[in-house]
Amino acid sequence: MGRDAREPSAGNLLAGRAAVVLPVLVFVAAVLGWEALARIARIPHYILPAPSLILTTLWENFGSLAHSWWFTIKITFGALLLSAVLGVALAALFAMSPWIERSLFPFAVVLQVTPIVAIAPLILIYVDSTTAALLICAWIVAFFPVLSNTAIGLRSADPNLHDLFTMYQATRWQRLRLLLAPSALPYFIAGLKVAGGLSLIGAVVAEFTAGAAGRETGLASRILEASFRTEVPKMFAALLLVSFTGIAIFLLFNLLARRLLGRWHESETGPGR
Repeated sequence: MGRDAREPSAGNLLAGRAAVVLPVLVFVAAVLGWEALARIARIPHYILPAPSLILTTLWENFGSLAHSWWFTIKITFGALLLSAVLGVALAALFAMSPWIERSLFPFAVVLQVTPIVAIAPLILIYVDSTTAALLICAWIVAFFPVLSNTAIGLRSADPNLHDLFTMYQATRWQRLRLLLAPSALPYFIAGLKVAGGLSLIGAVVAEFTAGAAGRETGLASRILEASFRTEVPKMFAALLLVSFTGIAIFLLFNLLARRLLGRWHESETGPGR
């Protein structure tokens, strides 16, 4: 009996394990090298703390950092949710009416190319709630990738299928739901991957710009407070939580792509997958 074509070969299994193990080994080696450098060179902790000191500081201050971490997560995912909903809705509107796209797309481009640090002070002036202002800033940064990618996906449907839908006199809603939406799904997920990291960056940068303080603030405020007090290990501890959040978002959308596209789209079924 021959081997089932769907059964993974030994080479593929080894390649899959290497793809996981190799980055982990390199990361561990880099951390150990950092630890050794800090200890051997006796670098002061207020210049470059060792990873062990950063982890100890994170453990000792986790109670105070956890609340700020949760606040940053709420702003990040709130902005990402707004970007997904509004980006898809506007992209669908663009697909239904080219005139609307020509009229409104320049405004989206203006939002994308304007640095958030330049408009964040204005938003903080016009919006009474600091939380709402931070959410708007993070949304501005994350909105365009979802809109742009989804709009491209909606325009990427097979022309022959367009003709088939026209021949069967499909309505605009049927064409959007049965043809355009499946074609746009891979592009939409790609946009989410980009927007996920940008929403976190937008939340942190906006809070740095706001210089907010108090209980209802995120990790950026903890980093600012620690910098004012020259508590460098605490700065690194808060930064570690920010980095962990970004990595978690990236892995989440990679998993989502595997779940939704793994059976049929070449981006997840191609060589090396």
